[in-house]
This record gives sequence, structure tokens and C-alpha cells, in this order.
Amino acid sequence: MRIRTAVMADLMAVTAVEKACFPAAEAATAADFSARLARYPNHFWLLETDGGALVSFINGPVCDEAELRDEMYGDASFHKEDGAWQMIFGVNTLPSYRRRGLAAIVMERVIADARAQGRQGCVLTCKEKLIHYYEKFGFRQEGVSQSVHGGVTWYAMRLTF
Repeated sequence: MRIRTAVMADLMAVTAVEKACFPAAEAATAADFSARLARYPNHFWLLETDGGALVSFINGPVCDEAELRDEMYGDASFHKEDGAWQMIFGVNTLPSYRRRGLAAIVMERVIADARAQGRQGCVLTCKEKLIHYYEKFGFRQEGVSQSVHGGVTWYAMRLTF
């Protein structure tokens, strides 16, 4: 397995993995990913098998804003390369590859890269059942998020360096 950043040629693979990981109301579209890949491909961390198959990825813009807002999902212009906070939109692992620690490998790389880039930390939202998972990486729960993305309840999580 190897981790690399994305290129536009990864668009269909990233979209397919997203579709396998999230309900339609929550999943980003090919158009969303195309805009994100055009604006911030170096903030897509892809985990591939030795054969080159994409099995897990994390993506998100860098922003000076300290809160992840719903508007950011559909508008790649929020990305600011020298921003303070690495936002994390999605932690995706194909269902057949789950429970092997693969998402953790990618998350540790995202955190290490954000720290090395001088960010203040990382921000994400998650469902209640995943709060404990992200706490393992040092994220702290900040309560119910303002997000209404996908019509579900999200919890704000922050890792401050």
C-alpha cells in the first residue's frame, strides 16, 4: 500500500469510493470532486493497493476559518493554500477494506502533513457513533455542529497542534 496525493485523472476512482462510503444525500458528486481536484489536489490523500487500486482517501481544503461550514463542500474557492486549518470533508474506505486500520494510516499522514505545513490543526465533523474514533487521533468534540449536510446531525471535532 502507498499514499499519494491526487491528480485529475483520479476523479472517477475518488467519486466511486465516495459513492460506496456515503449515502447519496451526503456523498460528494463528480462535479464537486472535479472542482476540488482543480483547486487543491495536494489535499487529497489517496491510499492505494500495490496494484494501484484506490481503497481509502481523505480530502478537504485549507481555510483560515476555524469552523467547517456546509458551504465549503460545494465551493472549492474557500481553499486558501496558506490557511490555518486543514478541513477534513470525508474519511473514505471501501467497505471491503474496512477494519484493517487503513483509514487510520491515511489520517495519521494527513495530521503529520498539516503539522509539517504549519497549520493550527485539523477540523472535521462526524456522526455521534464516530466521535470516539476521532478522539483516538487527538480530536476533541466541540458539540453539535451547525451543519445540516445530508439532513443528519454532525458533531464538530478539532485537533489543535
